[in-house]
Amino acid sequence: MRSVIVTGAAQGLGKAHALAFAAAGARLVLNDLDAGALAEVAAHTGAVAFPGDIADWDFAAALVGKAVAEHGRLDALVNNAGLARDRMVVNLAEDEWDAVMRVNLKGTAAPLRHAAAHWRARAKAGEDVAARVVNTTSGAGLMGSVGQASYSAAKAGIAALTQVAAAELARYGVTVNAIAPSARTAMTEEVFADAMRAPDAGFDEMDPGNVSPLVVWLAGADSGDVTGRVFEVSGGRVSVAGGWQHGEVRDAGRRWHPDELGPVVRDLLSRAPAPAAVYGA
Repeated sequence: MRSVIVTGAAQGLGKAHALAFAAAGARLVLNDLDAGALAEVAAHTGAVAFPGDIADWDFAAALVGKAVAEHGRLDALVNNAGLARDRMVVNLAEDEWDAVMRVNLKGTAAPLRHAAAHWRARAKAGEDVAARVVNTTSGAGLMGSVGQASYSAAKAGIAALTQVAAAELARYGVTVNAIAPSARTAMTEEVFADAMRAPDAGFDEMDPGNVSPLVVWLAGADSGDVTGRVFEVSGGRVSVAGGWQHGEVRDAGRRWHPDELGPVVRDLLSRAPAPAAVYGA
């Protein structure tokens, strides 16, 4: 049985992931700031609840240690904890910016760092490690979203962190991927009420449980050949999101003069694919 940590597990996507992992037979350690709601999910899934601040570096180390102490090892880390404070750029507040960066980006980096150290130690001891990390970015982080500057920036950081960690940790038997989900959660059902509303009958495309099967697969043994990728997932749809690519080059063989660059840049732009539209633009 896989030993799995899920953060942000008291509600929404994290709760759905916990239920799906429990159904798959995983041994779980669940984290969230909401100790009461987390205890309910833990009781329902047979998991160990470990409430606390996932963006605290020492607490994140203790969370990884708890999984190892309870189950003998850690096999997969699902970073799901998140926070949004929607503002236009001209209305950004420093405390809200810091909070969004702390929970989303640092709250992903902290447990990832300590889980990686655990897996590196096992690999260096000669163990055949097959570990998995599933991070949570967002369409806002991939394309941008009007009114969500801080959230978009934090989620874009998670996508980049995913790629770097995948490259660094492959030698230790660790894969690192990310999902960009669209589902009904506490963060989305108020802002996008109409789109997130459950239907009276038929398939509920925005049910957060629709996202979890991909997370369970990415955290499992069969996904060992997949790393450094971002998957968009919503309802019954799954796709691979393409990242930045090097474009055509114009080389003067010397330093450019500013007056020369207008036609050069416009020609390059005419040949480049148009960027995906920012959400809400």
